[in-house]
This record gives sequence, structure tokens and C-alpha cells, in this order.
Amino acid sequence: MIEPVRLIKKYPNRRLYDTKTSAYITLADIKELVLKFENFKVLDAKTQEDLTRSILLQIIQEEETGGVPIFSTELLGQMIRFYGNAMQGMLGKYLENNIKIFVEFQQKLQDQPRSLYGENPQMQTDFWAQFLNFQQPAMQSMMSAYMDQSKKMFQQMQDQIQSQTRNIFTGVPPHPPAGDDKP
Repeated sequence: MIEPVRLIKKYPNRRLYDTKTSAYITLADIKELVLKFENFKVLDAKTQEDLTRSILLQIIQEEETGGVPIFSTELLGQMIRFYGNAMQGMLGKYLENNIKIFVEFQQKLQDQPRSLYGENPQMQTDFWAQFLNFQQPAMQSMMSAYMDQSKKMFQQMQDQIQSQTRNIFTGVPPHPPAGDDKP
């Protein structure tokens, strides 16, 4: 049975109220909900506006400024440049699909030590430590190759869209320059 969406209300005093537990919570608590794959929605208590994305972005901002960032300054700049661009919608779907693939790959890697050592967390930790020590260069190379392949696919998509656009507009006559109204 699918659990109903957990409702979190955000009040004007910036406090977050979890209607399931009838208690005020913090961004750290919401991060825990995300980590536990809980289905939730954050609504403005007064206007009922959906604030879920805004809250998730706040959590990302805290993580980015507090520890080892995932996003480089260059990547953030490139992402900002996509806003308002014709490719904006495609970039979101592209990133979403690549993250899903990465998570599936990570899950498969985590299942391997589980099948060897069962649910012994110490053995799994030891396995991962050894694996990362010996395989880090190979993993970096593999991820680099994957990113190169993704880059090529994205470039091919862009080229295809440009080609289709040119084909669409080849039969359209150009407009005469302004002031050239003479027959």
C-alpha cells in the first residue's frame, strides 16, 4: 500500500511543522525524510503554495556550503546559462536520467559485497575500503568515459535539433529589410 504524502507546513516565522508527528522540524529533519525516501510535500501554511523544491534547494545549498561540494563553480555557471535557453527542459531530463543510471550502478556495486558477506556491516565496510583503494583509478576512468559518452550524445542531440530546424525553415522566404517596401 502506498503511503499518503506527508504534509509539512511552513509558517511565516519560517518554522516547519510536520502534520504527521504534530511537531516542528528542521531542514535536517527534512533531509532525513529524503534519505529515507519518504514521500512529502512542503506547503506554505497561509497560501498553500508548494514550497517543496525551495526547501530541497535550501538543503542542497547547506550541503554545498558546509562540506565537500558536488557542484563546481563552473558547473553552476553552466547550469545558470541554461535557464531561458531552448535546451532548458532537455537538460533537466538529461541530468535526471544520468543520476538514475548512476544510482542504479551504485546499487549494483553495493549488492556485490552483500551477496559475499551477508548483512555483516564491518565486512561490507572493509570490502568497500579495499575496493576503493584498488579500484579508484579504474572507477575514475570509467566515469570519465561515461561522461565523454554522455557529452557526445548530448552534442549529437543538439546537432540533430539544429539540422531539423534548418530543414523546417529552408522553404520560408526571408523578410525584406526594414525600409525596403518598394515593389
